[in-house]
Amino acid sequence: MTPDSPLLHPIKIGPLVLKNRIAVAPMTRISATEDGVATEDMQRYYARFAKGGFGLIITEGTYPDLSYSQGYLYQPGIANEQQAEAWRPVVNAVHEAGAKIVLQLMHAGALSQGNRWKEGSIGPSAVQPKGEQLAFYRGAGAYAMPREITLDEISQLTQDFATAAKRAQHAGFDGVEIHGANGYILDQFLTDYTNQRTDRYGGSTENRVRLLVEVARAVRAMVGADYTVGMRISQGKVNDYVHKWANGQADAQIIFQQLAAAGVDYLHTTEHEAQAAAFGTTNSDGGTLAGYAKHFGRVPVIANGKLGSPEAANAILADGKADIIALGKTALANRDWPQRAANRQPLEEFDFAVLQPLAHIKPSEL
Repeated sequence: MTPDSPLLHPIKIGPLVLKNRIAVAPMTRISATEDGVATEDMQRYYARFAKGGFGLIITEGTYPDLSYSQGYLYQPGIANEQQAEAWRPVVNAVHEAGAKIVLQLMHAGALSQGNRWKEGSIGPSAVQPKGEQLAFYRGAGAYAMPREITLDEISQLTQDFATAAKRAQHAGFDGVEIHGANGYILDQFLTDYTNQRTDRYGGSTENRVRLLVEVARAVRAMVGADYTVGMRISQGKVNDYVHKWANGQADAQIIFQQLAAAGVDYLHTTEHEAQAAAFGTTNSDGGTLAGYAKHFGRVPVIANGKLGSPEAANAILADGKADIIALGKTALANRDWPQRAANRQPLEEFDFAVLQPLAHIKPSEL
């Protein structure tokens, strides 16, 4: 890369100014205490990315309530003040190393496979999730059949997201990202086959995106206009990698326009390959999901998915299809990826042993 490379340019998302356009993608770890409290290992883990030159770090999915939101045992939460305060040293360490940090708020819904606080799971409808639980997050066998969430519980869920966002703001985070992707509860509402409701949250795409919009509005109202709020969106899921939106580009227009209108400062799209056609040749013009988010949402877009080479990362920015790139496995293999890329140093290959037998933070990751 050269000093003129798009990756190295600063950018503003909402009120947040980033020194470059290189982010660490949210990656679920299971290294908190049993009660969801962030640990010193987590502090060192996140600080290492900041020291390596990343401009933005998006945390692992963090549960917002002590009800049905937790997805994995030893997952961190921000559902009470103890959990929120435990994040403060993590935030401070990242800031001291020169990066910004955004907390991802995640409700697992029907994909919950380990909950310290409640038995059972909830979803938009009583539809058993596809696939099997993830062994590296202490899961085994098929997912349980969820109970259909009630309208009162939907209202409470929306409020819980907003309250958790306020806790994150008080803990010093530079923003929050609402997890509307990867098969978790907001994505379960958005997905046609997991959402069989006949009320205002089911049926049409406009109805199925309604909860995502309401959560975004509630979070925005809670944290105010001068705080960065984003939303992560995907088609594929941790238990269904190949899912595509049935109406292709028409769905993308509804989803991204409505989310942008709800007040998010950025959209974060994740695909297996960020530069691949989102819907193949059906219901589309061959555009990428990030490109559709950029076109229809008209807010800054973070793209994630096979962008680990500096050439691919710079290309998607230069094409105007995204504004920031987020790295997952490549960042795990190269905690100093921005520095290596800037200095044209070779990159390490990702070793899947990092996720075996459990995806907790290991000494090699600190």
